[in-house]
Amino acid sequence: MPGPKPVKRGHPCQICGTDHLYSQAVQGDAIAPGVLALIRQEHPDFQTEGYICRPHLDLYRDSHVRRILEDEKGSLDALEKDVLRSIRDQDVLSENTDAVFDEKLSFGDRLSDVIADFGGSWRFIIFFLSVMVIWISINIVSVLKHPFDPYPFILLNLVLSCIAALQAPVIMMSQNRQEARDRMRAQSDYKVNLKAELEIRHLHEKVDHLLMHQWQRLMEVQQIQIELMNEINQRSRRPE
Repeated sequence: MPGPKPVKRGHPCQICGTDHLYSQAVQGDAIAPGVLALIRQEHPDFQTEGYICRPHLDLYRDSHVRRILEDEKGSLDALEKDVLRSIRDQDVLSENTDAVFDEKLSFGDRLSDVIADFGGSWRFIIFFLSVMVIWISINIVSVLKHPFDPYPFILLNLVLSCIAALQAPVIMMSQNRQEARDRMRAQSDYKVNLKAELEIRHLHEKVDHLLMHQWQRLMEVQQIQIELMNEINQRSRRPE
């Protein structure tokens, strides 16, 4: 006695020939024209009435987006390749760049940021002016018989020169890291914006294709209705 016939899991893919679940199969009518043209270049017998599995559709979609970028920008850099990988794998590109950047900072980097933050504040100005006033007052007023830094305050000038010589590189290091942080933010924004632009362009192309396909179906239904109405009109005019 023959056994029961195997039940298909879903629609067969025209590329790999295997059956896929309904959620993993896309009909050819729903594919964007650019992606469909790319599929038919490799598979001329691809029919819009058939189906294609999502893994193969994602591969052809990635190739289509890559061709668009290459036509507009020429060779692709690392950022654009990262965007293509995100579109293919359906990953999220947006990230907290501040948290990622702070994880790479060393102890010296954090210490220089703290020093630069203190050196560029009113607290440092008030503290340093207070130290200078006390220093000058002690060495001018006859408090000490032998002042350690008499006028013209050569030791004070030396201290000021050393502080300025050390403070400038620390502030420059902090500014360079801030520029690197801003550059990382700009790269992240560029990737997110590029991915959004490509996704919107693909959606526009797909919506236009679906609207055109729906309009053709409506025209076919309207033509059938007109033919039926003409047939009914002809039958009503015939003598019984």
